[in-house]
Amino acid sequence: MTTAASNQDSLRANSLTAIVDYAVSSHARAVAVLVLASLLAFLPGFFQIPPTDRDEARFAQATKQMLETGEYVDIRFQDEVRYKKPVGIYWLQAGVVKAANALGMPNAQHTIWVYRIPSLIGAIGAVLLTYWAALSFVSRRAALLAGLMMATSILLGVEARLAKTDAMLLLTTVAAMGAMARIYLGERRPAAGPTGWALPAIFWTALAAGILIKGPLIVMFVVLTILALAVTDRSVRWLAGLRPVAGVLWLCLLVLPWFLAIISRSGSNFFAESVGHDLMSKVVSAQEAHGAPPGSYYLLFWLTFWPGATLAAMAAPSIWVARREKGAKFLLCWIVPAWIVLELVITKLPHYVLPLYPAIAILISGVVDPHVLSRNRWLTRGTSWWFVLPVLLGVGTIVVLVTFGRQLGLPAWPFAAAAMIFGLWAWWLYQADGAEHSLLRSMVASWLLAVAIYGFIIPSLGTAFPSPALARIVNEANCKPALVAAAGYQEPSLVFMLGTETAMVDGTDAAEFLRLGGCRFALVEARHERAFLRRADAIGLRYASPQRFDGYNYSIGRAVSIAVYRSEAAP
Repeated sequence: MTTAASNQDSLRANSLTAIVDYAVSSHARAVAVLVLASLLAFLPGFFQIPPTDRDEARFAQATKQMLETGEYVDIRFQDEVRYKKPVGIYWLQAGVVKAANALGMPNAQHTIWVYRIPSLIGAIGAVLLTYWAALSFVSRRAALLAGLMMATSILLGVEARLAKTDAMLLLTTVAAMGAMARIYLGERRPAAGPTGWALPAIFWTALAAGILIKGPLIVMFVVLTILALAVTDRSVRWLAGLRPVAGVLWLCLLVLPWFLAIISRSGSNFFAESVGHDLMSKVVSAQEAHGAPPGSYYLLFWLTFWPGATLAAMAAPSIWVARREKGAKFLLCWIVPAWIVLELVITKLPHYVLPLYPAIAILISGVVDPHVLSRNRWLTRGTSWWFVLPVLLGVGTIVVLVTFGRQLGLPAWPFAAAAMIFGLWAWWLYQADGAEHSLLRSMVASWLLAVAIYGFIIPSLGTAFPSPALARIVNEANCKPALVAAAGYQEPSLVFMLGTETAMVDGTDAAEFLRLGGCRFALVEARHERAFLRRADAIGLRYASPQRFDGYNYSIGRAVSIAVYRSEAAP
């Protein structure tokens, strides 16, 4: 019996590592496996999830207005300037939409997943660059595990599905830090040539791209790492390898043209809005009620970097022992100073620490591969998190669907159940099969959760997405061109769905809007309906019997009831 059980364990272990063994036989195979794993992780729900509020819809709508007006320097959401972020992501989204139009895709300009493609590319690129960066620190096998940890992490899975800046910022940050790490560690690739220009070119180009995408954040990550290394090493001579003079000139050549163009349009307004209002207000106050105390990112880490985070505590002792080694020192200087700064900033959003996760993945994989994880029983008990989280998310999201979506969501159940089984398997067999095998099982659990949640549950939550439902009511009226005014419910996704000319008004003005007659609709939220009806009676407004949508606005955390009124005749 013992021999049979041992043979079964061996067979099971061999089958789980076969893909990894295949991948590490060459860089090309490793890249192919990482791309496939990323697509499997990121594509569920990518095409089905409606526009989300508020950041995604704002970015997509601003890009749509660029395409409508042909204005690619100034950034606007309806009539308001949108100077919180530079132009990089808008150009990327506009380029993808234009390409889709050129390929004959119908209605590409109004299809949200087209705007998400840069984020998908950024997320896949960040996974591949994590592998590339890791090769300077760890073995090829460990580098592959680091890339897989990023591909299956919950936070990157979210950002890959949203048409905004953070996945592309991650790509540029990993490229810059990977190039800087190679120079710091003294690596010179033959492809760089005798003058060693390849790595500096990657570094400064990535830095410029990151600035154009999200302003000074990438500079903060780079500068804090350099300062930390300068303090620990008492030397910065290695910085000469970055070719700083030529690099700064190249950076300015890439970045300055748009900044000069926007300054010529807006004067000092762009910097006042992006730096003074957006950036500094996040440092000193809780912007849009997103404040949280120090330590919040540490607590969120165990969720947002799952399943890789489960091994972090067991890896910590070995990382501490190796902290003075050159590779570990660089990775810790990448993580620790920026993490402290972000913990001290008042405004906190989970994705702010995302550019630090590749360094964490590399550190963990560098401990997993040589099998030097801590065996402390209190730490190893934390592997139960591989099972607990799928149970919490799987059951929790199904309960949300039943409660708010008013349906059972049966297609999601097998995937949620399978995620729990793989999570249980990862935890229960950790001692028998080892960390790598359990980590791979938990990655399968992460993919199954993605299919259940993004592929089935979220797209089925129609009541949580009022804008598509309201747009459907307007479009089914078969009345064009439709003019719409919204009172009460004024989320950016509504503008993206119904058009730039959608008016944001109060109840009284909504009645006046309908008074003009023609193909007009007023979307009146219940809190504004009394004012609308009072004004409608006063002016003798004729309107068709309203259709009503009852749902939930997750942006404000409140149930909403919205009536769609249509004008019956012109005055």
